[in-house]
Amino acid sequence: MTTRKEALVKLKEVLLLRREALRRALDGDISMLQSLSQEGGDVMDAAMDTAQDEISSQLVEVESRELTQIEEALSRLKDNNYGDCEVCDKPIPLARLQAVPYATTCIECARKQELGQISQGEEFS
Repeated sequence: MTTRKEALVKLKEVLLLRREALRRALDGDISMLQSLSQEGGDVMDAAMDTAQDEISSQLVEVESRELTQIEEALSRLKDNNYGDCEVCDKPIPLARLQAVPYATTCIECARKQELGQISQGEEFS
């Protein structure tokens, strides 16, 4: 059985690998978008290109958001507060961190935030 500390070290490796993969994907998407030209083609081609550009743009947005969350998780690792809920300060269960390595809250606090019972960074009793 691994200790929490060992599991957190493995999660750091996962975060670093995912960060690198996202950076490469974003670099590729940006260069791909820059290389697209708006030349010629009929109306259907233009519509398909526009739809594809929109999908690519949305993917870049999602990947950028995830990259930011990963950077913040790596910063918390550096500050030795990774894996602690930002709301209640209790340790976030390893199963949650393994599923979402950049999670900042435990399940209970995340649910309360989703229900609007607490806001980001606010403690509850």
